[in-house]
Amino acid sequence: MQPQIGIPETSRVASVKALSHCLADTYTLYLKTQMFHWNVTGMSFKALHELFEEQYRDLAEAADEIAERIRTLGAWAPGSYVDFQRLTCIPAVDGKPDGRAMVTELIADHERTTRRLRDALPAAEDGRDEGTVDLLTARLRVHEKAAWMLRAHVTG
Repeated sequence: MQPQIGIPETSRVASVKALSHCLADTYTLYLKTQMFHWNVTGMSFKALHELFEEQYRDLAEAADEIAERIRTLGAWAPGSYVDFQRLTCIPAVDGKPDGRAMVTELIADHERTTRRLRDALPAAEDGRDEGTVDLLTARLRVHEKAAWMLRAHVTG
């Protein structure tokens, strides 16, 4: 049974596609950030360990919120590693980066995610899907801030 919430089916489909990419990016970034949290070393260990933890916890909560929005729109939320590999724009970790390389990689990932979210907004806006617009806009702000916080660790 499809939801009758005032959003045309074609708009719901477009929103679900954008949200599915967002979910895959969020979950993949969550895994990468948590791995970096576990493995960071060096002079900035404590600061980065805590920052990475703050960020991966936010990403975990966001993944649930995004998946629930997909379900609200009447679609099945992707959740397998195969689905996420197919849908994400976040590259896998190559090797064992040091703390600075971890930060640099996460900056690029948050910026990549920000661009994808920004690209997804027009379809949700055109479809009068304000719930998805609100979610995407909120996530956009979080990723912009996360990138800024990370950049502060490598610029001086």
